[in-house]
Amino acid sequence: MRKWVTTSIFLYFLYGLVVYWYLFIFSGTGVPAPYEGTSADPATFMSGRELLLTQEYSTIRNFLYFVTIPFEWFLLFIFMISGLSRKMQDWSSASSNLFTIQSAIYFFWLSLFVSVISLPVNWIGFRISKMYHITTQSFSTWMKDQLIDFWVNYLLMTVIIIVLYSLIKRFEKRWWLYAWLLSIPFSMFLMFIQPVVIDPLYNDFYPLKDKLLEEKILEIAEKADIPAEHVYEVNMSEKTNALNAYVTGIGSNSRIVLWDTTLNRLNEDEILFIMAHEMGHYVMKHIYVGIAGYLLLSLAGLYIIHVLMRMIIARYGGMLKIRSMRELAAFPLFLLLLGTLTFASSPLSNTVARYQEKSADMYAIEMTNNHEAAISSFQELSRAGLSEVNPPALVKIFRYTHPTMLERILYLEEHGNRN
Repeated sequence: MRKWVTTSIFLYFLYGLVVYWYLFIFSGTGVPAPYEGTSADPATFMSGRELLLTQEYSTIRNFLYFVTIPFEWFLLFIFMISGLSRKMQDWSSASSNLFTIQSAIYFFWLSLFVSVISLPVNWIGFRISKMYHITTQSFSTWMKDQLIDFWVNYLLMTVIIIVLYSLIKRFEKRWWLYAWLLSIPFSMFLMFIQPVVIDPLYNDFYPLKDKLLEEKILEIAEKADIPAEHVYEVNMSEKTNALNAYVTGIGSNSRIVLWDTTLNRLNEDEILFIMAHEMGHYVMKHIYVGIAGYLLLSLAGLYIIHVLMRMIIARYGGMLKIRSMRELAAFPLFLLLLGTLTFASSPLSNTVARYQEKSADMYAIEMTNNHEAAISSFQELSRAGLSEVNPPALVKIFRYTHPTMLERILYLEEHGNRN
């Protein structure tokens, strides 16, 4: 065990050094020379201090992202190799004869272990956002959100564990297929209830207060044949200075949501462009395309996890204190493989998402025909969130679900020049 733990720590440290070198030393900043002085150049719409803060904050945030992703995998590995997973399974089995109770007890301790160890790392991210005036939350409200996250994830994952292990125990060779089939209605159910059950746990949502603006937004919606009665705003200014708007939910619970920070910092034309962008997602059914893509990836992922779990348990089960994938003690291995596969597939899913975002941008510009407002809205989004206009390549590949601001502004300019 000491050998494997020491090797893991060394590899993690080496990985951190490589990430630090790439982000802080190797990667350049700014925009390519041909675009200097254009509306895509942050030097034309940011002050010198804003440029410096953007570079610092973005680099630190990217570094934290890349080093914290494998940190949870490391914790799950430690939970297994130390024997804690086996002990928690034995203790939960002794606590009740009901498998549902055993699963709930086991996953509570696993969740608590990962959450408590990860809390200092999450707190560092919170403090950095606070230092750069992105986060406006107090520590108490931040902790409240952490507790809500814990219990929401715990309740949802406990249901998943109970169903998953019931399938593994009954269909050990085909559990992955049946789990995938059940994930389809479960995912649709979560998408349906999220806007009305889960999201309000974190923030207050209400119809847009500016009725004149809402009327103009609904006029655009009517032109696009979108059956919308309200546009919602959310009180995100209590938590952040960043700007955002999004589409969430499916069916009758679909919502177009504007952060109040967006309402406070953008003018009317810029807001109308942003809302037309979100309507573009609805018109082009990007939510459903995203669900379909997720389901296809999850089918392949569950099968790969099934194969890898069998191989790993057969070869390293003794070291990991796991005798069979039918045991609760093997669930950290499931989560570890799920996390690594999700991260490995993120370049593909992000590429699809960036294509959808570009399509929504083009839809919005066709609807509003206001290139100046579109470009200035992207510039303000960058300033408010201290976002890099032209991030390093690996950051874009693994993190960006939207085209970079450089790309978005440039193709809007090109579209405007053609028209």
